[in-house]
Amino acid sequence: MSTNRILGIDPGTGICGFGVIEGRKAIDYGVIATPPHTPLADRLLDIYESLHEIIKQNRPEVMAIEKLFFKQNITTGISVAEARGVCLLVAKQCGLPTFEYAPNQIKMAISGDGHAHKKQMQEMVRLHFGLKTAPKPDDAADALAVAIVHSFIAKANM
Repeated sequence: MSTNRILGIDPGTGICGFGVIEGRKAIDYGVIATPPHTPLADRLLDIYESLHEIIKQNRPEVMAIEKLFFKQNITTGISVAEARGVCLLVAKQCGLPTFEYAPNQIKMAISGDGHAHKKQMQEMVRLHFGLKTAPKPDDAADALAVAIVHSFIAKANM
């Protein structure tokens, strides 16, 4: 289960975070932002095409993605699920094994607190990679955190 280059995904329809890591180095990170008030099908196509390009440029060996979790707004949860589905489809088409992690599992592994706040997570990601500033926006830092968690688990299972 040893992997060198990992693509982490924080799925979303409006903003989909991605982060590519190799060991303790952040290779590439950012977000796929889709314009609000654009038809959903167009937004999903944008995520699909952008993610294909990110994979082509960075050549990850696996994809780690955050599991869906929502407790209040089911409409937001549904759109995140649709974006997540597109990400899973792209990974499958590109032959990437995919691993899924729950938000509290990610927070616990990165910060030691399953209920850590965004700023705390960003700081822990910054420290992990030795960056001068925390990755921005939050979604990119979250995607890097997902990739870090997978790297921890992959090492533990070697």
